[in-house]
Amino acid sequence: MFCMSEPGAAPARRSRTPSAEVERELLSAAEAVLAREGPGGLTVRAVAAEAGIAPMGVYNRLGGKDGLIDALLIRGFDRLRAAVESADQPDMLERFLACGMRYRQFALANPHLYAIMFEDALLHERDSAEVEAHAVAAFAALLRIVELAAAAGVIAAPDPLEAAQQIWSAVHGAVSLELKGLVRTPDAEATYRAFLQTLVRGLAPRS
Repeated sequence: MFCMSEPGAAPARRSRTPSAEVERELLSAAEAVLAREGPGGLTVRAVAAEAGIAPMGVYNRLGGKDGLIDALLIRGFDRLRAAVESADQPDMLERFLACGMRYRQFALANPHLYAIMFEDALLHERDSAEVEAHAVAAFAALLRIVELAAAAGVIAAPDPLEAAQQIWSAVHGAVSLELKGLVRTPDAEATYRAFLQTLVRGLAPRS
């Protein structure tokens, strides 16, 4: 990302990289390190080496390790929100089920982020209002699906917030077991689909 000149050589001329682009590159480097090395390998030095810059650049751009963790958490919650919101089927039952499947797909595609989002896989020395706002937005996307499903009569949810919390608890539990290799059935995806159907039956309006 940054050019390093040979000792004694004249500095190479280069256009200034926009700050936002530098931060994106650092964040991509941090995610690559996290995915490859796990939470224990996520250090400022490792991220700087991955990005090809001096460690001080990480502090200048993202505020050090805490800033890196905040940025990774925000990236994770934004991806989760996008996954949930991408369920756009006209039929609300299909959309509800697709939302549940996309939650699983996000977790399986981003286990490194899921671990730091929900399992305290990284020690974090500060609370961030910005991270909290992105986490709330991700939950709000699920809440919206619940509200729409209830309005369409797909589920009974007199208190959509309570229903959304219960649904999240259930899908998180199912996904966490799969991520830890604790699904004992031969087809984990089929089991998860059946679980979602069971969830829908349990939430169905009573005639």
